[in-house]
Amino acid sequence: MAEPDTALDRSRTEAPSANAVPPPPGPRTAGPWLVGAAVTAVLLLLAGRYGYHRDELYFLLCGRHLDWGYADQGPLVPALARLADTIAPGNLVVLRTPSALIAGAAVVLVAATARELGGGRGAQLLAAFLGAIAGIVLAPGHMLSTTTVDVLVWLVAAWCAVRMLRTGDSRWALGIGLALGVGMLNKLLPALLAVGLLAGVAIAGPRRLLRDRWVWVAAGMIVLLAAPYLLWQAAHGFPQLSVAAGIASGNSSYSGPFDAILLKLVIISPVAVPIWIAGLVALLRRPAWRAYRAIGWTWPVVFAIVLLLHGKGYYDAPLLLVTSAAGAVVTVDWAARGAVRARRALLAAGAAVAVAGSALLLLPVLPADRLPGFVVDVNYDAGEMIGWPAFTDSLAAVHRGLPPEQRQRAVILTGNYGEAGAVARYGPQRGLPRAYSGHNSMAGFGRPPEDADVVIAVGWPDPDQLRGWFLEVTEAGRIDERVDVDNDENGMPVFVCRGLRRPWSQIWETEVRHAG
Repeated sequence: MAEPDTALDRSRTEAPSANAVPPPPGPRTAGPWLVGAAVTAVLLLLAGRYGYHRDELYFLLCGRHLDWGYADQGPLVPALARLADTIAPGNLVVLRTPSALIAGAAVVLVAATARELGGGRGAQLLAAFLGAIAGIVLAPGHMLSTTTVDVLVWLVAAWCAVRMLRTGDSRWALGIGLALGVGMLNKLLPALLAVGLLAGVAIAGPRRLLRDRWVWVAAGMIVLLAAPYLLWQAAHGFPQLSVAAGIASGNSSYSGPFDAILLKLVIISPVAVPIWIAGLVALLRRPAWRAYRAIGWTWPVVFAIVLLLHGKGYYDAPLLLVTSAAGAVVTVDWAARGAVRARRALLAAGAAVAVAGSALLLLPVLPADRLPGFVVDVNYDAGEMIGWPAFTDSLAAVHRGLPPEQRQRAVILTGNYGEAGAVARYGPQRGLPRAYSGHNSMAGFGRPPEDADVVIAVGWPDPDQLRGWFLEVTEAGRIDERVDVDNDENGMPVFVCRGLRRPWSQIWETEVRHAG
């Protein structure tokens, strides 16, 4: 007997209920496109505010060493950084333009998902608004980031999955495969979504998809597209596993179970929490959305994996945009019942609060030299865009203080890739020598020459670690970023180290190299 090919046939086969037939898509509307364009325009207008993020400085360095993979990411974003820096060297607006465009596209995709679920014009507009104020859209949208690409990849795959479940046409699995395969050239995180979708189908159906030929073709597409990066990882001993272990140990921002849970309350918007929760419940329980139960189960499965592996708390955040799209449909239905005026007034008040909060906390609208501490507490990345030229000035002051014969052979050793990237960007005009770092892929970009026995070390808060490598370790200054901002570098000690105990070739891979 032929397998059912439509959502109607499928619902009759797996769950005989007239209410199980999903509603048709809502009407097309230009509203979400206007909201998405507005988000892109705002991000482009603000792109030059503040300075480079530590990750952007790292991507620029990776772009100088183009490869099919890196310890902590695939080749996609470093290639974008290389392209932007080739077109307009040192131009932040050009560097961040891809992210601004992606953020606008994400807003449109959230609304498109609401439309697939049957949302009308109001629901689509509300879904677009939720995407526009979401921290997972705005914060990465202000900088070149692997997270920005991840959001787009997950939303495209989720939209294809919703459309496949609504129509019963499994060829939409090819769209999922294409999105996740390209996404794997950015980071390996789309594999989490693939696992979540398969688990959702296994739990809630339609289980026939697990043996569908188009689903298997899509799985092959993912492997084929990701093969260059996976082969690079295999050839280099899967350094991504060491990076993941470093994140799981709690040595990275936004990592750990507590952060993973807390971020769920803020990463879309605190105001939006009831909406995305209502959307999740509706996906799991609404009779008319029975066909979408697999989507509802995808987020709990992915979130459980993130908790179990102690991953970063925002890894699953794109799925909250999907539940927000569902929640927008539910919320508009709710606002049209009962005390309509009071409910709409409540939504309007919430929207005003959300816009003000998102603008203040997620966008660079406040002066960098007067950035309140609570902004950095909520948006860690804001502090990491401030002070890099002054950071390099502090290192230059220590370098100038060295005796001339030591200055000629000195190098800089940084604790993380952002610090090395800052020296690469701002150091040459300050007469600084090359910076080296053992952090993630920086370790593979070269180690200091064997005769480099005078080292300016920064990013090493524990001098005892340096004393294990050098005969003499002296604090020679402190990083002064000339603004009162609480980031990872401001106030950090700068050490001058002399006399290697062992050659660089002996300590670099085993002791200096680190991940996280």
